[in-house]
Amino acid sequence: MSLRIVFMGTPEFAVASLSEILASGYDVVRVYTQPPQRAGRGKQMRKSPVHQFAEIMGIPVHTPESFRKPRVINDLEALEADVACVVAYGQILPQRALDAPRDGCLNLHGSLLPRWRGAAPVQRAIMAGDKQTAAQIMQMEKGLDTGPILLSEIVDIYDDDTAGSLFDRLSHIGASLWPRALAALGRGGLVPTAQTGDPTYAHKIDKAEARLDWTKPAHELECLIRGLSPFPGAWCELPTRKGFERVKIHLGVVEDCSGESGMVLDDGLLIACGEKSLRLLSLQPAGKGVMSAEDYLRGRPCATGERLS
Repeated sequence: MSLRIVFMGTPEFAVASLSEILASGYDVVRVYTQPPQRAGRGKQMRKSPVHQFAEIMGIPVHTPESFRKPRVINDLEALEADVACVVAYGQILPQRALDAPRDGCLNLHGSLLPRWRGAAPVQRAIMAGDKQTAAQIMQMEKGLDTGPILLSEIVDIYDDDTAGSLFDRLSHIGASLWPRALAALGRGGLVPTAQTGDPTYAHKIDKAEARLDWTKPAHELECLIRGLSPFPGAWCELPTRKGFERVKIHLGVVEDCSGESGMVLDDGLLIACGEKSLRLLSLQPAGKGVMSAEDYLRGRPCATGERLS
């Protein structure tokens, strides 16, 4: 338990890891997180979830805008930490920062590396229809998620998983790996395993990807919807009495029937796709909460034979 640990993380996903490390009795000497951002209707400055949790736990917090500044790395080196635990920090660390702790920087990544290296591994795995992913702790190198694997746990992707549900599960499974990894590190028992196989890259989600293209197979669209739920949300434009309105789709189910792509096939929001059809089950009009298709249709009937924009 004598390890001096630096923790680097920003979103809610990382809070479980910091909590588990602290609960296991390790000494976290400092937390690094992204600077506060403006959020909400009032655009007030809001601290990251990791920042808020660290303050509650009484841990010093630093929020440098960039690790490219020498003084920031000088400050990190002065801590004489044994290891840095990194979880969705949101900054690229230069080599000097990676080398600052005695045993370097360990990163929790949510995929079966080398598949889905990069920024959006959880979303990409669901969007691609993968049946499994993983929570993996790896040794950080200068390359993007190229380092050797130190600890890994396979995670099944269920047919009804969304990015939100899979993020939540990976967050807690990944958090449970840290005490095992740190205990092994302390006794010199961490064994690195080189990544094998052809890498794929989980590029950041582009806004243009979120629009549903009805010429694509229904299964592909159903995976896209789950991979982008709850944020940023896949969307389409549904017909109304006054034209079309943009609606986010949070859940759909594939049905084995066909028609002209984009055509409404019944009065329950069954939409023909390039292959089979997709029934929309959970929707969110602009400025509204998430609602069932039944509730949506009460005020916005969508007739059989209409075409989606």
